[in-house]
Amino acid sequence: MRLDPFELAEGERWYVVQALAKRETSALYHLSEQQFRTFLPVIAKTVRHARKTRLVRAALFPGYLFVALDLQRDRWRSINGTIGVARLVMTQTSPTPLPFGIVERLLDYRDEDGACRFDRDLVVGQTVRIVQGPLAELMGELVRLDANGRVRVLLDMLGGQVPATVERSALEAA
Repeated sequence: MRLDPFELAEGERWYVVQALAKRETSALYHLSEQQFRTFLPVIAKTVRHARKTRLVRAALFPGYLFVALDLQRDRWRSINGTIGVARLVMTQTSPTPLPFGIVERLLDYRDEDGACRFDRDLVVGQTVRIVQGPLAELMGELVRLDANGRVRVLLDMLGGQVPATVERSALEAA
């Protein structure tokens, strides 16, 4: 028995499943019920509605998730008939495997809550995008990083550059 549920066994590869619109979690559930090992990369995202902001988990690749398959062993054709699934991404007559390392890299970027965080590779001078909080979606230049997880950013707004201090986890490289 493998300790890591995302570790590939011999003969397995990761494949892409296209889900129906906004049905990634439904597809994930129903594929898991059929004993397929799946991975849906999610990110923490700020959503604004009615003057309120809240942090939600959203699919990193809306409409897509990954499934580990051994085409010689697994009954992969049943994936196309699964609730929430539009289709398994194919070339001609068989599913198209992802290049090695893509899913593994995404798995490395997960935090303790399972959400992908892309802020660990930030460097001073880099262009960044704020992904959560009241300043979500604004772009700027990273000016300073500190050991407490706070960063100083010069945001491109109001016709110039405005300094702001935000949490490191609220940024991603642009």
